Amino acid sequence: MENHGDHSHLQQRKKRRLVLFPLPLQGHINPILQLASILHLKAGFSITIIHTNFNSPNSSNYPHFSFRSIPDGLSETEASTADIIAFNILLNVKCVVPFQDCLAELFGGGGGGDVDVTCLITDANWYFAQAVANSLKLPRFVLLPSNVCFFNAAVAIPLLYEKGCLPVQDFQFETPVLESPPLRYKDIPIVETHDPENFNRLLKDIVKQIKASSGMIWNSFQELEELALTNLKQEFPIPNSPIGPFHNYFPASSSSLLAQDQTSISWLDKQPPKSVIYVSFGSLVCVNMTVSGNSLGTCQQQATIPVGCSTWINPRS
Repeated sequence: MENHGDHSHLQQRKKRRLVLFPLPLQGHINPILQLASILHLKAGFSITIIHTNFNSPNSSNYPHFSFRSIPDGLSETEASTADIIAFNILLNVKCVVPFQDCLAELFGGGGGGDVDVTCLITDANWYFAQAVANSLKLPRFVLLPSNVCFFNAAVAIPLLYEKGCLPVQDFQFETPVLESPPLRYKDIPIVETHDPENFNRLLKDIVKQIKASSGMIWNSFQELEELALTNLKQEFPIPNSPIGPFHNYFPASSSSLLAQDQTSISWLDKQPPKSVIYVSFGSLVCVNMTVSGNSLGTCQQQATIPVGCSTWINPRS
């Protein structure tokens, strides 16, 4: 005989739905899908993934999730840009209306009628999403796939530009960054962009909307970054949840945008130890072969360069 109490409890669990929105880059898709799996398997939440057409995840790997695709409006040229900062800003402009319409439909019962959207979790780079969440009175948490130390260094960049401390000069490398101890100037991340001011604006927008969110989720853990988390809380007095590393729960390649190519392994096994340099690219990158060739040439080692479908190499450089 069916236990009506258990049935009621299962129905209540089924109604708790989380909506997650990854940034469409490999290093951002992996963590948010791993987080979704943790929340589904460990806490019993139903999961809906909203994603762009660009770099859309393979939904067949996650039959227990619901996937909603939204148009990103990117042209072929825009999708292949080398300027990751300009690309990020463009996505935050083009995805506002499609995302708002999709979330409003889910929030209004468009997810099947038997579920209620409890919470929105987005990549921190989707700064426009906070206003959308506010309009629906929906809590928004942000996922930061990087470590806390990197984030602390990144958020110091706008202030350092304002003080004239950036770009970093060679003699500054070992100088402590007073605004962000215990970092030194050589720890400040360098991002290639045609317009550094765009980078500053992007960081300011991200920081502002993170502070307006309901909390931060980290792919890290307290014991590893205790000092960094302590420093972070002074600037971001909102709940922080360092619940990583996510790869302890699931294989790191489980949400890869590309099928793994194993054909190089047999060749690699035949090479002498410490004789091969592996050059790894992200899911969106342009490569200047002159610069890469000069860097690799100084190592005086053979190098294997894997080229994926989203990697662009200028043959004339």
